[in-house]
Amino acid sequence: MNNNNPPRAGSAGSEAEELLSAPAEWDLPPSRHLHHKDVLMQHIDHDRTPSTQARPAPRRRLARGVVLLPLASMALAGALVVTLSGGDDTSAPATRAAGTNSASAVLNRIAVAAMATDATPVKDGQFVYVESLTRSNEGTFDGPVRLGAPYKREVWMSQDPGPLTNTGWIRESGKGAVMPGQLVPIESADPVPAGIHHPTYKWLASLPTDPDALLELLYARTRVDDGESKEQAVFSKIGHLVSETIMPSANASALYKAAAKIPGVKELPDAVDAAGRHGIAITREDASSATRYEWIFDKDTLAFLGSRSYITKDEVKGITSDTLFGTSAIMKRTVVDQRGKAPARTDG
Repeated sequence: MNNNNPPRAGSAGSEAEELLSAPAEWDLPPSRHLHHKDVLMQHIDHDRTPSTQARPAPRRRLARGVVLLPLASMALAGALVVTLSGGDDTSAPATRAAGTNSASAVLNRIAVAAMATDATPVKDGQFVYVESLTRSNEGTFDGPVRLGAPYKREVWMSQDPGPLTNTGWIRESGKGAVMPGQLVPIESADPVPAGIHHPTYKWLASLPTDPDALLELLYARTRVDDGESKEQAVFSKIGHLVSETIMPSANASALYKAAAKIPGVKELPDAVDAAGRHGIAITREDASSATRYEWIFDKDTLAFLGSRSYITKDEVKGITSDTLFGTSAIMKRTVVDQRGKAPARTDG
């Protein structure tokens, strides 16, 4: 959605706010810094730049998994259940997803809400700023899933059409952060022009608003992980495009209508984002990659709240049912003129 300030948590709001406003001063051992830096750089290179080197299958990509990351990979450096005043938990959902027809109806309602939401146009020299509350897997690739502490994540996505070798910047702060307080560039080995790997406002505005034509374009341009189905890759890509960008309302609406046409999408009547906010979720499980991704929306406004990512099976790790490995909550989304600088807070 194009909401600049999604609704904040009720019971979780004060605790989340305390975390998000905390200074980024944390004493991590050098070995942990090196481990996180290596994982972060690998993820940035893999998710942001077309590469001839095959990426590991999603079931193995646990250290910083869409949203989107999806959040999911969500195509950025952080994996998007954190317990804040009794919020989310890490167990498998008690209520399984409803039918595909129900999901299509919900996505079409979300598309209507997106169409009625104003988006701030973004100029070439500006940045899309997104602040999120995130919790990611800190376990090793060959070890069990271990969710780290929640942390604040800020991204500044460049709107320069490029081609660019730096398409944005990330800063994390909090006990679960990678390199706390440091402004880290999202780099690529080769310059990246505006497009699916560098989705600027103008590029998104140029996309077809006919859902069938848009879905055809996404199927043609979305890169697929080893072992992942094309449908899951496109579902994940749409999740990224609606989570950490700003676009015209007609294009946001078209993306949700396109998502409704992907086989296997289902509705969850209740899901909880990383800030403890309950909402309705759209989910898709992929047998090929043993992953399941969720997009969470406010039940009243249908604004995009956040995402969750699950591993559904992994024989090496002994995973036989849904295991959460990443979650996020979008706390602020706006346009800024300078990278590294957060917008002034206007809320309480």
